[in-house]
Amino acid sequence: MTFQVNALERMNRHSDFATPLFTEIPHHERIEMSRRINRKEFLGVAGASLAGLAIGRNAEAAAAANPIVIENAKPGTSNWFPNNQAQNREIEGYADLTSVAPGGTIRFYVNTASKTYTIDIYRLGWYGGAGGRLHKTATQSGIKQVIPAVNSTTGLCECKWKTPYSVTIPTGASAWTTGIYIAKLTTSSGVTSHIPFVVRDDTRVAVHLFQSSVTTSQAYNNWGGKSLYEHNSTNGKRAYKVSFNRPYNAYGSGDIVNDWSGWELNTLRFMEREGYDVTYCTNIDTHQNPNVFYRANSFLSVGHDEYWTLDMRFNVEYERNTGRHLGFLGANAAYWQIRLEKASDGKANRTMTCYKDQALDPFSRNASTAIQTTVRFRDEIISLPEEALIGVQFEHYPVNLDMVVTNTNHWAFAGTGLRDGDKLRGLVGYEADSRFGIGPSDTVILAATPVINPDTQGNSNMTIYQHSSGANVFATGSMQWAWGLDDLFAGWSHSNVVNPQAQQITRNILSRFSFD
Repeated sequence: MTFQVNALERMNRHSDFATPLFTEIPHHERIEMSRRINRKEFLGVAGASLAGLAIGRNAEAAAAANPIVIENAKPGTSNWFPNNQAQNREIEGYADLTSVAPGGTIRFYVNTASKTYTIDIYRLGWYGGAGGRLHKTATQSGIKQVIPAVNSTTGLCECKWKTPYSVTIPTGASAWTTGIYIAKLTTSSGVTSHIPFVVRDDTRVAVHLFQSSVTTSQAYNNWGGKSLYEHNSTNGKRAYKVSFNRPYNAYGSGDIVNDWSGWELNTLRFMEREGYDVTYCTNIDTHQNPNVFYRANSFLSVGHDEYWTLDMRFNVEYERNTGRHLGFLGANAAYWQIRLEKASDGKANRTMTCYKDQALDPFSRNASTAIQTTVRFRDEIISLPEEALIGVQFEHYPVNLDMVVTNTNHWAFAGTGLRDGDKLRGLVGYEADSRFGIGPSDTVILAATPVINPDTQGNSNMTIYQHSSGANVFATGSMQWAWGLDDLFAGWSHSNVVNPQAQQITRNILSRFSFD
């Protein structure tokens, strides 16, 4: 297995490095760059919807063509919310895709002893605070599926379930709006679980591209007894491979709904409440389809975006180098390298490999594959520190502190009334990033919060820099920034720390990202 040629070629031709990172690609493997339309050309061809954008949430919300505003004006419901969740596999399921476009078909594989069950598909958003809207409902006969054994060498647990419930996403006037969806499963006795997925829009130009970080969700998911972590794996032995062909374990699995920290949902709800023109993808799309970037002016890495492939890294870096704005609205991003591999049925990108140890990973022993060794991006064998892209990189855990702002004359603070040294309560943690000085030299520090932990000391930083391409790259440097935007799950996993000044900073960033 080798990484995709298009990512390698883009990095050689467009990297900031003085010399190519890699050797010339054989002619028969090349992808002609002329076949790919660049961002400005794409926006010029399809970008009539971007023309005349005015700064600010009110102007965006007023745009009649904005499907997010239109969608959120429709009646919502809170019935999507997880309740009476299955604890003993009363009902569970997974989808065969992490994202799907209108006209595509997604299949839901369900395991339950219940004679019948219902499947209700909701889009998640604001909807006047209700948080979701029902798009489809069906009643199905239950089926008891075979629970797979765990591979004793890799820890892989892959389901091969039968008789899926299939949904073809509508097109045309009845097309489902791009967004994050869940299929809520309910037994005849009222026990529930859910399956998250994304509906993409592969045709429309939007302002912001919101990425759901499904690889991190899968890394923490311990369904079948194994995750990529010792703490929730059987016998304290983590897996080296995990599968998307399995359900998410209820509570604490890290997926968008079971993650009571709410990283992605808080940000999603804020953006849809404010009426931003946003389109959605997963980081599987970021990995396999670089064209997903061309339908937006900015790319937003949201929440806990810890696990990246080399293609993800190269694709995002290429977009920055060609002028796309990047927002990292979390922390600990692009930390571990993973490889995405086929499932046993041959379907691509359904198995995730991460050894976290160079000595264990066979790719490290071959010069042609060493760059894909599944260790930290900052490690010597890869030498792609996160800060070179993001402006900061992971350093502190666990943390729960007030954020201390600085350089408040910067445009990011416009309208906040903040002064240097002021604090934003509870917005640093539970993981936090720092600037080590190995990133872009013009990086501006927007927050410097002193951290003293048993293992780490120094500052947690929020930063921004402008690349020579014109792209702005903003990083909150904190997972808990999302808590300042929206109060979902406040009182469950954390105190209510919604902060109007954090909201205004986010508005300023997103407004600046609306323009070339």
